[in-house]
Amino acid sequence: MSNENDPLVALSEGRAKSAALAAFLLTTSTLLYVACGGDPGAPLPPREERSPNRASYVGSARCATCHATQHGAWQGSDHAHAMQPATAEHVRGDFANTAFHAAGVTTRFQQRDGKFYVATDDASGALREFEISHTFGRDPLQQVLIAFPRGIVQALGIAWDTRAKERGGQRWYHLYADSPPPAGDPLHWTGREQRWNHQCAECHATDLDKRYDRERDAYDTRWAELGVGCESCHGAGSAHVAWAAGDEGARASDPQRGFARRLSTSRGAWVIRDEARGIAAWEGEPRGAEQLDTCARCHARRGPLVEHSQPEARFLDAYRPALLDEGLYHADGQILDEVFEWGSFVQSKMHAQGVQCSDCHDSHSSGLKAPGNAVCAQCHLPAKFDTPKHHGHASGSPGSACVACHMPLRTYMGVDGRRDHSFRVPRPDLSLELGTPNACESCHAEQGAKWAHDAIRSWRAAPREELPHFAQALSAGRRGSLDAEERLLRLAGDAAQPAIARATAWNLLATLAGPSTLRAVDLALADREPLVRAAALGALSELEALPPSPAVVAALADPVRLVRVAAARSLAGLDRRALSSDELQRYARAFAEAREAELALAERPQSWINLGNLELRAGNAAEAERCFAKARDLDPRFAPAWVNLADMQRLRGDEAAARASLERAQALEPANADVAHALGLLLTRTGERERGRAELRRAHELAPRNARYAYVHAVALHDAGARDEALAVLLRAQREHPADRDVLAALAAYEEERGDAAAAGRWREILDRLQSAGLR
Repeated sequence: MSNENDPLVALSEGRAKSAALAAFLLTTSTLLYVACGGDPGAPLPPREERSPNRASYVGSARCATCHATQHGAWQGSDHAHAMQPATAEHVRGDFANTAFHAAGVTTRFQQRDGKFYVATDDASGALREFEISHTFGRDPLQQVLIAFPRGIVQALGIAWDTRAKERGGQRWYHLYADSPPPAGDPLHWTGREQRWNHQCAECHATDLDKRYDRERDAYDTRWAELGVGCESCHGAGSAHVAWAAGDEGARASDPQRGFARRLSTSRGAWVIRDEARGIAAWEGEPRGAEQLDTCARCHARRGPLVEHSQPEARFLDAYRPALLDEGLYHADGQILDEVFEWGSFVQSKMHAQGVQCSDCHDSHSSGLKAPGNAVCAQCHLPAKFDTPKHHGHASGSPGSACVACHMPLRTYMGVDGRRDHSFRVPRPDLSLELGTPNACESCHAEQGAKWAHDAIRSWRAAPREELPHFAQALSAGRRGSLDAEERLLRLAGDAAQPAIARATAWNLLATLAGPSTLRAVDLALADREPLVRAAALGALSELEALPPSPAVVAALADPVRLVRVAAARSLAGLDRRALSSDELQRYARAFAEAREAELALAERPQSWINLGNLELRAGNAAEAERCFAKARDLDPRFAPAWVNLADMQRLRGDEAAARASLERAQALEPANADVAHALGLLLTRTGERERGRAELRRAHELAPRNARYAYVHAVALHDAGARDEALAVLLRAQREHPADRDVLAALAAYEEERGDAAAAGRWREILDRLQSAGLR
């Protein structure tokens, strides 16, 4: 009973813009530290030999024969102990029949005949005993790993706090202390989201190849060495061993020394020439990106672009890093969720000046090169910076430590304190303006941001807080402010700003995609920073059936894989009829890389949802439906799979099947706003308007900050005659999303309808202003 004049029915016949249907999810290795294996209790298989045409892994013990000093430093590192067999040598927890109680489950740890066991709830909720196969991590916590059939290994959600007892350690504790996930939840220790094979294995074993079998949902995971060994960073070493055994002439002819990519420190030094400034500058050979690329593999929040990469691969050829997205970082780039170090460090002025990880950290022990402020004094003159005049605290007090102000601490996994590596200046003024945290309140929480702001001004004649910061633009973009596009475009085009902040600006511009944004895309595609090029291509993702520009087509041949994948995704939704045969071939190759990026985590239903959306954008509806069905089959409890299937069933005209899918999804996740919204639209389409309105109301109530859900709910209310309530919903939505054009257009129309021409005129004036500024 479709009616083209009925606005609510028209909305319901459009493709739902829910989170489940829209975003390409960024999968990361951040949930837990977890391991690999075969049948329960069986030893894990060694890495098989490689092709003779390729260097093979020889093991860290072989490296020790020539590099004893470096090997000795590494043996004491957390890297060396990242994952080890569960033996008395490596297990640090109390297994003396110790009981731990959480969420109504009593877990007991025991040791028998040299083996370690845990009795706890299994996937069904029943108590069962499991043998521990491996330890995972060492300080400040250690998890234990349990092997299951089909090569699956899971990480127990109860960890051992390895800190000293006087610091609160030497105890078992739950990683989800506030609300331990029950059996059946994806985050329960037996759930798919806690699999070592795809969550954290790559960064706790050397040359990890997970070997996932899509047909069986099983693994044959292999590795070269447990723990993060020498070759995790340097790459396969057999050719280097052969190089070392060669004659002097042969060695001199190979500057790579047998490695696919030589990982070494540039010759030179940090030198302070200007004591008034007091900051060192690099004098020596140019510094490359090899070291940071190597560390970023495991010290960045990222998703894979390929299933099995090698250490010599450039970071952005193998991974898609998280940007400064809401929920992961504060608007000013400070760490929020578990994002590790790379995303912070690349924001820093130190990174911009060429500082590398090994300038502060020993490459083999991973420890600092000097204690306390001395590590900073390598480049920052103590007479200028390690004084009360600079830091405003008594010398030797906690507040006088460089890290106290410039590397604020945040705790993850209950006990693991990690420092922000953006080396930022405290900005209590941004706390007052945007609500971002500041280091001062780490110690002076009771005094507040205004006190900290005034305190800094009292001892600093020209505080840096007077300078603009990219936080203002990112915050405007997150809020959808009226001037968001202007601010974001200015940031995106400012080469003096960190590339990760500029790329984040493009991410936010993707939802605006107005004429000004489109005009700026081609310029961004010539940017020297691949992160910026890739994110600019993402700004095209909301546009359909437009002919692609030559710059977008050229990006299919970009030297960086991340950019090529982004180009393929953008072109998938654009009109490709004007492409030449050569261009279509490049598109096909890049699209295959985009597919591979999603299939790198094919054991996760989210990956099949992402791939299905990509196929749908490319016009491959049948393949998209197959992907959504695969997501459902992998995890029948995964509600987004049912929502996406329902959308495909709707497109095929099978409303009955779509309804059954959505009702199944709602039974699985009653509080899922996306499900309620999709079901509300379906019920409206099929004539059950009253129940449809109830579901649309629920969607809005479950996700009150979602502008689309607020708008559709308001249209439903207006359609039912509740015009005052509809107007109230729209006004609240407009306060949350000042530049949302649908909300503004509805406000103008409804105000005019009720006879308030002045109010209608004000809303239209804002719309006109946005249009002239280029917002859509």
